[in-house]
Amino acid sequence: MDPKIWIGCLLALLAGLIFGWIIRWLYARIKLTSSEQFAERIKHDAIKEAEAKKKEILLEAKEQVIRERNQQERETRERRAELQRYERRVVQKEEAIDKKTAQIERTEQIFSEKEKAFQHREEVLSQEEQRYRSELERISGLSTEEAKSLIIQNLENEAKHDAQSLINKIEQETNLAAEKRARDILVTTIQRLATDVTGDVTVSSVTLPNDEMKGRIIGREGRNIRTLETFTGADIIIDDTPEAVVISCFDPVRREIAKIALERLILDGRIHPARIEEVVIKVSKDISQKIFEEGEKVLFDMGIHNFKQDAVRALGRLYFRTSYGQNVLQHSREVAVIAGMLAAEVGCNREIAKRAALLHDIGKGVETDSDMNHAEIGMDMARKMGEDPRIINAIGSHHNDIEPTCVEAVIVQIADAISAARPGARKETLDNYMKRLENLENIAAGFNGVDKSFAIQAGRELRIMVNNETLSDDQARELAKEIAKKIENDLRYPGRIKVTMIRETRITEYAR
Repeated sequence: MDPKIWIGCLLALLAGLIFGWIIRWLYARIKLTSSEQFAERIKHDAIKEAEAKKKEILLEAKEQVIRERNQQERETRERRAELQRYERRVVQKEEAIDKKTAQIERTEQIFSEKEKAFQHREEVLSQEEQRYRSELERISGLSTEEAKSLIIQNLENEAKHDAQSLINKIEQETNLAAEKRARDILVTTIQRLATDVTGDVTVSSVTLPNDEMKGRIIGREGRNIRTLETFTGADIIIDDTPEAVVISCFDPVRREIAKIALERLILDGRIHPARIEEVVIKVSKDISQKIFEEGEKVLFDMGIHNFKQDAVRALGRLYFRTSYGQNVLQHSREVAVIAGMLAAEVGCNREIAKRAALLHDIGKGVETDSDMNHAEIGMDMARKMGEDPRIINAIGSHHNDIEPTCVEAVIVQIADAISAARPGARKETLDNYMKRLENLENIAAGFNGVDKSFAIQAGRELRIMVNNETLSDDQARELAKEIAKKIENDLRYPGRIKVTMIRETRITEYAR
């Protein structure tokens, strides 16, 4: 293509661009001018509006000032009126005070005059009193101080007599009320007690189907009966009693094991040493389990918890013990029920009383070779179990081996006596009981130097009075040992008997 044409095209394009730019510049200039005019108009309108707003605000401010001024003037008038009322009230009060002051002054003047009159009258009366006192002293022959002392002494004697009479009356009424209350509590407790009339009795004999069974129990050359006695620790007595075998053992648990084992052997029919050993071991396990179950059962029935296994077993062993025909476990449960009711009636700790009552004979169920009585063994066991000191004291004092130190211990003593003394509880008759006490006293009376002897605490203690001129202290000590040994050899009794020897010198003189 021709270069001239190219150059022409470029020049035309350049001229078009320059012309377009000029047109845009002119358009922008015109638009800027119109915008400045519009802005000027807006500014002018804003100034006018601001001036109008200013005038409006000034008017409102003037109106507000006028309103506040009127309000202040009104409040000022009200305060001025209130001050005027206060002033009038103050003036009235001042007038009233002036009147009261004048009245008080007149009253004081009257009182002053009366006081002077009273003083004059008091002087006259004092002179008269002095004259009368002198006359009375002359007539009675006593001075004022002597008469005063005499009157005070008479009043004091009368007051002491009245006070002593009142104290005696109160003591009598209190004793009567206490006795009545105690009787009511005991009667109510006994009436509420629901238990069997008699306790269980441990049977120590086994019934045989026929007399031929005795030979089988004895075995060849007595090997069966020897094996049975060896494994059970009980004596098997076979005599002429028809169709019966007697089992003798001081341990009630062993006696029960021997009884049940022999009954099972009789039912099974196979009686030989190996079978006897097998049956005895099995029965021993069953009895041990039954002991634990009986202990847990009575604890559950009484609602008592936190017991060690040894204590539960010792409690369960009481199931197989009897005292004068009364089951000891049933007796302990009964004592706990009675103690709980008594504690509730008198307002002391019911749980402590129940727990102590249930454990009071637990020493009878402990396997031990100690020579301590069951109360001391029970105390030692309760102390090892961490029981409350009140429970330990109640266990040790339920037969008065130690002194009771709390109300719960006394309640356990009462509950124990109620359970043992109720009709049908024990099989020992009154005649046998009195005979046992007489035998104790007669044994002591048979020794030289004994003045008097008394069997106390249901035959658990023998108290002996000896002649101090016949026996010395060392001789009295030896005599106590001889009497205790004589009782051991001649009498049969449960537990142990305490022998207390008393030797005293008593001198009596009379002042005439």
